[in-house]
Amino acid sequence: MIRWRKGTVEGIRREWPGAVELDVVIGGDGAHRALAYPALVGRPEPGDTVLLNTTALAMGLGTGGYAMVVAIPDRLPPDPSGPGHLVKARYTPLQATVLGADEQDSPHHGVLRDADSVGGAPVVVADLNSALPPILAGLLAARPGTRVVYVMPDGGALPSWFSMSIARLKDAGALAAAVTVGQAFGGDLEAVTVHTGLLAARLVLDAEVIVLAQGPGNLGTGTRWGFSGVSAGEAVNAASVLGGRPVGSLRVSEGDRRERHIGVSHHSLTAYGRVALARADVPVPELGGEFGARVAAQAAPLGDRHTLVPVAVDACATPSRAPNGTGASGCPPWCAASTRTSPTSSPRPPPDATPPPCSADPPPARGPARAGSGPGPGGAHTGASPASPSVRTTRT
Repeated sequence: MIRWRKGTVEGIRREWPGAVELDVVIGGDGAHRALAYPALVGRPEPGDTVLLNTTALAMGLGTGGYAMVVAIPDRLPPDPSGPGHLVKARYTPLQATVLGADEQDSPHHGVLRDADSVGGAPVVVADLNSALPPILAGLLAARPGTRVVYVMPDGGALPSWFSMSIARLKDAGALAAAVTVGQAFGGDLEAVTVHTGLLAARLVLDAEVIVLAQGPGNLGTGTRWGFSGVSAGEAVNAASVLGGRPVGSLRVSEGDRRERHIGVSHHSLTAYGRVALARADVPVPELGGEFGARVAAQAAPLGDRHTLVPVAVDACATPSRAPNGTGASGCPPWCAASTRTSPTSSPRPPPDATPPPCSADPPPARGPARAGSGPGPGGAHTGASPASPSVRTTRT
C-alpha cells in the first residue's frame, strides 16, 4: 500500500502558499520531485533527511506524481497551538486537527448553528478542479468585482495547498477565499459537510457566487459509477436544499482519446442525469458542425431534469491558451459553457491573466422556469464557464 523511503533534500525547486516542492535524493536512485506541506511536517531545508511516501512517484501518476514528505525526523516541528477540534484525514498517520467554522469553539458557530439558506446565491458545480480558473475568467469578465468563494470537497486532493491554482487565483484577486469540507483541509475556513461549507461561504465569507468542485486529482475506474466526480450531482442537491441556485458545468472534450469522454463526458451525464435530483441550470455550447451536434444530442436528455441554457460560442472572444493546454475563455458564463480540450495536461497549472470580456447578451434559458432561477449578483444571469479535464490519478 505504501512505499517508504528515506531521502536527503538537495534543493528547493519552488513554493506556493502551503506547499514546498523539493529535489530529494533517494538512495542511489538520483534526485526526484518531492512535496512537503510545512503546516503538517515543518519546512524542509537542503541537507535535511526526510521520510518519504514514494508510492505515487513509483506509479508515475500525473497530478500527484510526487514523493510526499511524511516527516523530517531529525527536526520535528513545534506542537500546534490554538483552538480546533475537527480532525481531518481521520485515523490516518497524518490526521490533522483544525478549527471548523461550524464547531462550537468557532466565532462563526452562532451564525451557522441554525442557518438553513444561502439566500438564492448561484452555486456553480463542476466535475474537475481545472474548471475553476475558466469559470472565474468567464464570470469576472462579465461581472468584474464579483465576490467568489470556492468550496472544495474531499473527492480529490485532501490538502487545498496542493493546488497552485487556488493560491494564484487568490493572489490575483479573482478568488476571495476557499472553504475545505469533509476530509479536505487547508482552506481559509474549514467545515464538516458540503452543506455547512456552502453556508459558511455565503454567510461568513459573504460570497456572491460559490464555485464547488473537487480538488486536483480526480479518481476514476472506467465504470459508470466509480469516479469521484459523481459528487457533482450531490452538490447540486445540497445547493438546492439550501435555497441556492445550482448551475451545472458540463465537461466537454473533443481531444480526449477515450470514447466515454468525447463530447459531453459520461461523468457529467451520470452526475447531472442520475445523481442530481434537484433542477439546475445547465449551459450547453452551440458549437456547430458534427461535434456540436454530438454535444447537443448528448446533453438533450438532461433537459428532462434540468433547464438547458443554449450558449452561442461564436459571440465569444477568441479563447486564450492556458498553460496546461486547455482553453480558458474570456466570455461571460452564458457564452462559455464548455471548451474543447486536449487529452493531456500538466499538473496544477497556474492561471494566466484573465482573458478579455465578451459583450454578448445572455440568451433566454430553455426549459420551465423555477423558483430561485433569477439573475445572479448585480443582475447577471450567472451560468457556467468551461469545465476542462485535468490529469487524473487513474484512468477515468
